[in-house]
Amino acid sequence: MGRTKIDKSGFSEKGLGCRFAVAPDPTTEVVGERASNGGVVVFSAVLFVLAFAMVLGLGGLVAGGVGLGIVAAALLAGLVAVSSCHIAQQWERVVVLRLGRFNRVSGPGLFWTWPVVEANTLRVDTRTRVTTFYAEETLTADLVPLDVDAVLFWHVWDAKAACLEVGDFTRAVEMAAQTALRDAIGRAGAAEVAIRREQLDRELKRVLEEKTAPWGVTVLSVEVRDILLPRELQETMSLEAQAEQRKKARIILMEAEQDVFETLAEMEDLVGGPEALGRLRTMHLLNESLREGKGTVVIPSAFAEGFNEGLGGLLKG
Repeated sequence: MGRTKIDKSGFSEKGLGCRFAVAPDPTTEVVGERASNGGVVVFSAVLFVLAFAMVLGLGGLVAGGVGLGIVAAALLAGLVAVSSCHIAQQWERVVVLRLGRFNRVSGPGLFWTWPVVEANTLRVDTRTRVTTFYAEETLTADLVPLDVDAVLFWHVWDAKAACLEVGDFTRAVEMAAQTALRDAIGRAGAAEVAIRREQLDRELKRVLEEKTAPWGVTVLSVEVRDILLPRELQETMSLEAQAEQRKKARIILMEAEQDVFETLAEMEDLVGGPEALGRLRTMHLLNESLREGKGTVVIPSAFAEGFNEGLGGLLKG
């Protein structure tokens, strides 16, 4: 079935068998703009060296020399120091569990954990995320199949809830958005979905806010990007719009004619009665019909007949 894609600019693109090829994009980072981890690596290396040197020096002073046991203890101290020290970026929040129980949310910046006892369960990016979702071949209330493509802007405001209340909050947000879009399309007609796009955006945002609030997620906005209508439906909607415009034009013309007749009625005494008004109106209509075109109007008149009679008398004479 032929499809017509209607975007926000109002233009349409026709195609055959056109399908969406969109996928969720949970990350907001661009490959060329990712922060370097070199500083974290260098900091960990320096911390390891300091811990190793400190334990090695203390062990040498106490034991009076450096043996294999002291070297092993120094290596263990360096590994413990590195595993206990962590750095979270400005936009990151880290959920820390202690023996399997929630303990705290750390970050941003430098923070410490107890080795073995505490674990960093999840690093949550709190920046705004962009997720594309779509509904393909979804039936509207009037049984018209539509393909709708939308984009969701959201972010995590509660890292604890995002970690503890849902297994994969990114996937959950995507599925919730897609389900809400399908439900909204099924409750409305095809023309309503195509025309009232802003209303659909607000409805989706309200539904998703209620759904994702327990997960620590805030929905910033939902925007419908593209709508694919069957070609036959698009042609029908075009004819309907043209008929509506012709109806409005005729109504305006009738109102204008009414105003003209009211004005002529006020001029009846001035021009010399109803018959004069009729002739004046006829001349006006002829002028309007010829002003934009190149046609010619032939009007029979008594003057032409008298001219022909006079010419016939001269010929007889």
